[in-house]
Amino acid sequence: MTVQIFGIGEAVWRVAFFTAIFLSLALLELLHPRLERPELMRALKAQRWFTNLSILVLSSLLLRIIFPAAATGVALWAEAKGYGLLPMTGLPPLVGGVLAFVILDFAIWLEHVIFHKVPLLWRIHRVHHADTGLDLTTGLRFHPLEILISMLWKSAAILLLGAPAVSVLIFEIVLNGTAMFNHANLRLPQRTDQILRRFIVTPDMHSVHHSAEPQDTDSNYGFNLSLWDRMFSTYLTRSKHEPKDVRIGLAQYGNPLPARLLWSLLLPFRKA
Repeated sequence: MTVQIFGIGEAVWRVAFFTAIFLSLALLELLHPRLERPELMRALKAQRWFTNLSILVLSSLLLRIIFPAAATGVALWAEAKGYGLLPMTGLPPLVGGVLAFVILDFAIWLEHVIFHKVPLLWRIHRVHHADTGLDLTTGLRFHPLEILISMLWKSAAILLLGAPAVSVLIFEIVLNGTAMFNHANLRLPQRTDQILRRFIVTPDMHSVHHSAEPQDTDSNYGFNLSLWDRMFSTYLTRSKHEPKDVRIGLAQYGNPLPARLLWSLLLPFRKA
């Protein structure tokens, strides 16, 4: 089962948007870096990129093996069976699609909070936070186990909602793009950042979440809409430290360990 828009399949749309967003952000990071940090420079950056992108490839392959039709396939199956709350409401398709998008975004925000609060899940999620640099590839650095758990969580939300398949596809593309955007080492004009973060998560806003300071990490959980952190009082305007002085990563792990692929893959199985 697959979703097709204008005769083009779901996987093609996702790869096309991913490639365009990735290349655009990579260029913008070069032209307008938010910070010039040693861990974002040359040799270590190359090692970090290799590891982060390798984790992405492994996670994507595993996901396609276990969930060949991905989230859109789940939505199509639910649609065919008539499952879900949204079909029962009789809402117009456009309204139902927008509502599904917003609720799915909340589900991902809540999932992120849970991964931080449940010790067993944190062991897996800390692979993402162990990265000592912060750029667009950090937004792709999620352990394969986390990706599988996330797909199960997302599938449950899709089935409960009866989310339209096209809405799910758009959500997946947007979520992937915004995850790269808000992790990017990208400098935005202060006024632009202030306006954007009223609606979406910006790089400056999300960088606080990747601080090694626990009180910073326990904030700004959003990947896409900034609404949820404001609503549930987990929004933090900025760290108490200046951006250049904020230590990125986890206090117990420094360079070069998190930049190594095998070390990163085995991290969930190491003692905290």
